[in-house]
Order: sequence, then C-alpha cells, then structure tokens
Amino acid sequence: MLARIFRPTRNAMQSGKAKTKLWLLEFAPTSPRVPERLMGWTQTSDMDGQIRLEFDTREEAVAYAQKRGIAFEILAESTPKRIVKSYADNFAFNRKQPWTH
Repeated sequence: MLARIFRPTRNAMQSGKAKTKLWLLEFAPTSPRVPERLMGWTQTSDMDGQIRLEFDTREEAVAYAQKRGIAFEILAESTPKRIVKSYADNFAFNRKQPWTH
C-alpha cells in the first residue's frame, strides 16, 4: 500500500487558488478500475482509494505516514507559469502583430 503526498494544483475551470495550500495524502490504486457489465459504471475493489487526508504542511503528512508505517512518495510541487496580461497591451505601439478589428 503506497501513499502519495502532494500539493494539489488549482482547478482549471476557475482562476482562484482555493484548496491548493494544503498537502494531501492519498493512496495509489492497487487494483484497476473496470466497467461493470450490466450498467457500464466503473467499479473497483480498492477501498483505500476513497481515503484522502489533508495536512497543513508536508512534514505533518510525512510524520503521519511514518507513524502509521505507510510507505509513501512525495510528488514534486509544480508552480504555474504566470503570464502577465493587460488590456492596454492590445493598443501598444510595440505590438508583435498589428491591432485590427
């Protein structure tokens, strides 16, 4: 049973950074998901996949996993590349492409 400790990325559908400051500990899947034959829903026999623990710091998550004897891996943080944009840049004289209607 391997656990992953990581900091989640922001939601692509929203511009805010809610729920990205916490560290998560979740278990890697041990069995594949398969479609159920009658209804076509996805099913799995892995109950640990439903566990998702939140911690304020990475150290707290590591200490929890070590205390419980859980094997873990820490996934690297990804920092988003910021592109600074301004509405006034549309009308700048040094544009790469001319502004047209």
